[in-house]
Amino acid sequence: MSYIEEVRASVNARDAGQPEFLQAVDEVLSTIRPVVESDDAYRRNAVLERITEPDRQIIFRVPWMDDKGVMRVNRGFRVQFNNAIGPYKGGLRLHPSVNLSIIKFLGFEQIFKNSLTGLPIGGGKGGSDFDPKGKSDNEIRSFCQSFMTELARHIGADTDVPAGDIGVGAREIGFMYGQYKRLKNVYEGVLTGKGLTYGGSLARTEATGYGLVYIVENMLEAAGDSVNGKTIAISGSGNVAIYAAQKATSLGAKVVTMSDSSGWIYDPKGIDLDVVRDIKEVKRGRIKEYADRVKSAEYHVTDPDKNTPKVWSVKCDIALPCATQNELDENDAKLLIKNKVTAVGEGANMPSTTAAIEAFQKAGVLFMPAKAANAGGVAVSALEMSQNSQRLAWTFNEVDERLKGIMKGIFDKTAEAAAKYAKPGDYVSGANIAGFLKVAAAMIAQGV
Repeated sequence: MSYIEEVRASVNARDAGQPEFLQAVDEVLSTIRPVVESDDAYRRNAVLERITEPDRQIIFRVPWMDDKGVMRVNRGFRVQFNNAIGPYKGGLRLHPSVNLSIIKFLGFEQIFKNSLTGLPIGGGKGGSDFDPKGKSDNEIRSFCQSFMTELARHIGADTDVPAGDIGVGAREIGFMYGQYKRLKNVYEGVLTGKGLTYGGSLARTEATGYGLVYIVENMLEAAGDSVNGKTIAISGSGNVAIYAAQKATSLGAKVVTMSDSSGWIYDPKGIDLDVVRDIKEVKRGRIKEYADRVKSAEYHVTDPDKNTPKVWSVKCDIALPCATQNELDENDAKLLIKNKVTAVGEGANMPSTTAAIEAFQKAGVLFMPAKAANAGGVAVSALEMSQNSQRLAWTFNEVDERLKGIMKGIFDKTAEAAAKYAKPGDYVSGANIAGFLKVAAAMIAQGV
């Protein structure tokens, strides 16, 4: 049995009840084989066993008080996966679906994503099964303060620097940062995604969406094409989706779909982002309201039990899944291929199933995986850390130019690794291999 198969069997046996984590591990192991089998140093140093097992997994109780005076309890997580190249770095997700498997898959992906940025940051992830939807500001504050009361003992500016993710925006980061300061009596860059008045970075909100479009543009340019004039289908309506739509529109594309957990909209004239931002960022409403306000739009309810159509049923040139993991399955991929999609860029973390990715690659669709495509957010988070350390604040254009350069660097590394170890244009293998090589070299250099 090969070294990779030994580790795969061991991880499957140890973490049998963690399907999302196993999916993420399997994708990486299946693509880095040419590298691992070329050098016995990886086996001698147990690199694969170490890289697939977190440094530590922290699970804790989060008690908080609702507006009726009733005490509620949720479960909190922080998985510190690998700090071979820098302090643990990764977001905090608040969503009812959060469990150890999801946090581990996200933390494992973060190792390679952070490595690709070229910045000195390791991989981690955290969150809770708390649902912020429908909660008042007081309830959100109560939860966030309780969550940080426990988390604070495990993080620090040079140890572990969390950021936002699904369910964690400026409001939640603000409440958590305030509590951290009260507990530690230090003003440091322990969280990123902070407000601009207390150490946040310009362009951080836009970073993941902008970065996604930048790298998709790099991928298209390498194939002699561009985003200009293309019709784009986007899922989601959070930061990633909104700012991917904004950047794509500025480059001459037309975005025709967006969604949330209840349903999706189709606007053949092009999504009016001012309306979406008012609904989502100001009123914290549902995407259905867009169709009530824009006459050219259609609204479609999402019902998984009835197999209702998704945004991927709309004819488009480029698809950008920006909602959540495994949202785009094999049937969606085949429908997109049938409708002549030319490129797919993953804005969310692991939004395409393994079968969907295989279908895209078999059909010759340009495909940029999440590790590379959505690294813009963590890249600017690392730039925020740098600004905090230097007590500086860069302009929006300075940060945006750095982001553009980082995404070009990620594309170049991914394309180079694909050409050297797999085949030109296999960006899934390229991203995994390029991310792995740097982390593995650091692990070996530092000893067991």
